[in-house]
Amino acid sequence: MTTTTPNHTVTVSGWAAHDTSGKITPYTFKRRENGVNDVTIKILYCGICHTDLHYAKDEWGITKYPVVPGHEIIGVITKTGSDVQGFKEGDRVGVGCMAASCLDCEHCKTDQENYCDKMVLIYNGIFWEGSITYGGYSQLIIADYRYVVHIPESLPMDAAAPLLCAGITVFTPLKDHDLVATPGKKIGVVGLGGLGHLAVKFGKAFGHHVTVISTSPSKEAEAKQRLGADDFIISSNPKQLQDARRSLDFILDTVSGDHPLLPILELLKINGTLFLVGAPDKPLQLPAFPLIFGKRAVKGGIIGGIKETQEMLDLCAKYNITSDIEVITPDKINEAIDRLAKNDVRYRFVIDIGAASSV
Repeated sequence: MTTTTPNHTVTVSGWAAHDTSGKITPYTFKRRENGVNDVTIKILYCGICHTDLHYAKDEWGITKYPVVPGHEIIGVITKTGSDVQGFKEGDRVGVGCMAASCLDCEHCKTDQENYCDKMVLIYNGIFWEGSITYGGYSQLIIADYRYVVHIPESLPMDAAAPLLCAGITVFTPLKDHDLVATPGKKIGVVGLGGLGHLAVKFGKAFGHHVTVISTSPSKEAEAKQRLGADDFIISSNPKQLQDARRSLDFILDTVSGDHPLLPILELLKINGTLFLVGAPDKPLQLPAFPLIFGKRAVKGGIIGGIKETQEMLDLCAKYNITSDIEVITPDKINEAIDRLAKNDVRYRFVIDIGAASSV
């Protein structure tokens, strides 16, 4: 394994973590030359995902330092390879979590390349030729066009960035359960954070009755008055839980902290589904009785494929859905990561990468 190969000749300025302190500092490195299937993208914005924090501090034990985080990348194409189709210089584009996949397995052939066994992450991954991938905390990226999406003109580029991770993560389970094209269901969203607030927006846009389930009573006004949720359940309130028993068709659980599933499962109707997109550090306890006496299902998933991501972005343009963001300059990345660890953001940080190049 090497960090670069002989074709890595493009010098790029970025920001990286170098050890488990997780501190992000300026870092200059090399990217590969633009190949026949590649596009070169001048990065303008990059969202900060909680995953970036985990990698920066090596909390999962798999970080390859130095790590350049960032998988919510928005920019403009400045160069295209000879075999690139559907993209041209000047296009507004995005790059999410994927850098590559095998393109030949059953998952790749059915537009589910995110589940390919050989899928390469956009950062902290090992690319085909053995180099380590570096992400969007940088001024330029070279990406295979097959893992690039168009950003509709009506979407603001900064607020579109988190859609490439948080957005597609909550959109995919809705699509999988026919909740995009078929309105009129009752859905629940557990947690009102970066993923949860987008899930509420999608649910309302697609015509559903949306209930937010949260441990924080203080979020009720935000959920109902600003995001448009129909109901709000405090998950520690037994009466509210009892009153809402067997009332929801589908629940999307976005919480990454340890939390009990029993009260959530009891909110589902018979044949209802609980879908997990959060990633708690410790295993969750899964009680059997709510499942077998309610014919309920528990599932989970990650991001979607590229085709689905493009579909999501087009629907976001149609319904004017963007993430609620706080834009920062690159010199504030460490401060933002510290605040993110404390959930002190409403609801996603986005780095104005272009601000660094204009200084």
